Amino acid sequence: MLQLCTNSFQNDKRHNCVSTTRLFHSSNPSRHRSQSVQQRPPITAAEFVDSSPKAIQPYLKLARIDRPIGTWLLYLPCTWSIAMAAPPGVFPDMKMMALFGLGAVIMRGAGCTINDMWDCKYDKKVTRTLCRPLPSGEVSHLQALGFLAVQLSAGLAVLLSLNTYSILLGVASLGPVIVYPLMKRITYWPHIFLGITLNWGAMLGWSAIQGSCDWSVCLPLYLACVPWTIIYDTIYSHQDKSDDLAVGVKSAALLLGDQVKYWLSAFGAIMMTNMTIAGMACDQTWPYYTSLALAAAHLTWQIKTVDLSNDEDCFEKFKSNKWLGLLILTGIIGGGLLKEKKQDHHPSTEVLKKSKT
Repeated sequence: MLQLCTNSFQNDKRHNCVSTTRLFHSSNPSRHRSQSVQQRPPITAAEFVDSSPKAIQPYLKLARIDRPIGTWLLYLPCTWSIAMAAPPGVFPDMKMMALFGLGAVIMRGAGCTINDMWDCKYDKKVTRTLCRPLPSGEVSHLQALGFLAVQLSAGLAVLLSLNTYSILLGVASLGPVIVYPLMKRITYWPHIFLGITLNWGAMLGWSAIQGSCDWSVCLPLYLACVPWTIIYDTIYSHQDKSDDLAVGVKSAALLLGDQVKYWLSAFGAIMMTNMTIAGMACDQTWPYYTSLALAAAHLTWQIKTVDLSNDEDCFEKFKSNKWLGLLILTGIIGGGLLKEKKQDHHPSTEVLKKSKT
């Protein structure tokens, strides 16, 4: 076990973090111009965190409120499942969508807190993570533990508003959440375990609406989401290749080398195959399959054009998965709304209507 850094070294790190932030801001003249004209309200998550009271900023950063893309990637599989579970011709339950959105913010933050508590000694050695609240010393492990208790309590409150089946299913997700941060020390495929953890909502959303999982839909949907996570997390992990190699952390980015894009393409094919199976199992209509075709094109663009040696491009491609997820959600909703219209033209439906009149 590595010993804790001395106070003076931690102070140096805090100074370096502040200096890096100042350098970034000073290299952005448009920021200074906008500030000199007027003080506008915060419009991005990062600006919201920066404008919050100083005392809570480290905790907001620990929960990654300033980087909402992870929340989107946790939330979107939930929305897919909720929308697929909607009755034919009916818009998805927006109250349930909002509830799962709140849960995604809370539980993504809890997952990040757990991850940072496990990884603190590694994060001190990685340039990208050096200034996080725990490795920089802004938050102690005891404070992080207390914050985690608050996060998990809030998450439990959201979970308890669901049916019993969903509560038990949600509690079962805590095991993978706790274990996932250890996987990068054990295997070159921690992305698989992240996919298992992050996409629990692909099952939970359906059960929250229907009372239990229809595995003919939920299983292929879940098995589509896992390779999707492998794709975007492998792209993301290329930002840390040199640091991971130095500190002994494993990832597919290190294992696959020049073959990585072939593997990502294979995972993309698995994702789309399972999404198709899930759609067929719940009688989806043409808008859904159109959205899958567009999503496949988006994935192809990501994999073909990403510059894996360029950290900025890797992060931009990673973030673009929000739009892929929203595209599929639009297709699920549109396909679901057309289900009733499709059934209305079925001969048995017409006979039923005539008998009622």
